[in-house]
Amino acid sequence: MLRIGLVGTSSISERFAEAVAGVDGVEVARVCSRDEQRARAFAARIGAPGVAVGLDALLAAADVDAVYLASPNSAHAEQVRAAVDAGIPVLVEKPAVLTADEWVAAVSHARDRGVVLLEAMRTAYDPGLAAVAAAMARVGTVRRVALRYEKRSARYDQVLAGEQTNILDPTMGGSALRDLGVYPLHALVRLCGAPRSVHGARVGIASGTDGAGSALAVYNGFVADIAWSKITDTALPSEIQGEEGSLVIDAIDAPRRLVLSPRGGEPEIIEVEAAENVMVGEVERFRDAVAGADIAEDQRLTGLTLRLVDEILGVPLT
Repeated sequence: MLRIGLVGTSSISERFAEAVAGVDGVEVARVCSRDEQRARAFAARIGAPGVAVGLDALLAAADVDAVYLASPNSAHAEQVRAAVDAGIPVLVEKPAVLTADEWVAAVSHARDRGVVLLEAMRTAYDPGLAAVAAAMARVGTVRRVALRYEKRSARYDQVLAGEQTNILDPTMGGSALRDLGVYPLHALVRLCGAPRSVHGARVGIASGTDGAGSALAVYNGFVADIAWSKITDTALPSEIQGEEGSLVIDAIDAPRRLVLSPRGGEPEIIEVEAAENVMVGEVERFRDAVAGADIAEDQRLTGLTLRLVDEILGVPLT
């Protein structure tokens, strides 16, 4: 049994705990927070048997074999290093760290110590993305890709009220690109590899970061446009266009309904079966990684995604 210590008491931590409950060979052993009362309340809510006050206490706990980090983005790099130094395998919520260079350093450090380090990029381990890849092979030569994740956040209301919130606070590593834009970007590099270049534009909001944006990735023979937003909603799907057909994807972060339209033919609907909790796949991958599965390619694709994020974040806000 892989006993996980959970760092963070947000809603994503609760969804993670629910996913763990549906995966064989894994359990949440402790909840970690700097506030003991908060840790105990959260542990009671998810049914975890123990708590730890502070990361050091968690890493020293005899009943913790691995950790899941769901702390603010700006804390990831330091917490990853501490866990790796303690010899504890790490599953770190996306974005794993703030820059590609930080990720390269973290992976190198983990390999030197012989410790598993994996980003919790749920899209990568969702069966829907594998279905997209299979269907994509049937559209012929790809000429255009359009991937999007645009969903208005309730946290934006706080920004409009003049308040600050971690997920949109640049001092905490927050931004719409890092929170939502990474999903289509990671899907892009898994499906298409590295682009020759990327050009981006970001819409600034009062918190000091981007609330929405777009990017154009240039490949040999085709282009891909990426859209993200935490300040607007959309009813538009994602799409891959090829010379022999098109593929419409309901949601790139968790594809469940695909429509493949061959040129001159009838559309084919592809329904994807998946666990109700979208985080199950990343829990299974982490469990298998700790058991010895090779995650070098996973780590490479995380680094590639972060390189694109770095380039786009370098564009001034509009």
